[in-house]
Amino acid sequence: MLSSILLEAGNLGLGYGVAALGAGLAALGAGVGIGRIGGSALESIARQPEASGDIRANMILTAALVEGAAFFAMVVGLLVVFKS
Repeated sequence: MLSSILLEAGNLGLGYGVAALGAGLAALGAGVGIGRIGGSALESIARQPEASGDIRANMILTAALVEGAAFFAMVVGLLVVFKS
């Protein structure tokens, strides 16, 4: 029921707003996630300085995966905008 209402409201520009909101939430979530990854990595390095190389490598890999997922979500949002 709700999906049919949203599909009918597509002529009013509601789809553009939802796509922009989704892209913004993806970027915000990625920023928060990467910030938490970096903070936790710094705490881990402070506790075990001898493992800093492994922690740094894992941090970069995880941050890249989070950024890739956010980029994918933003591209999907842009595809909704430029679909027509």
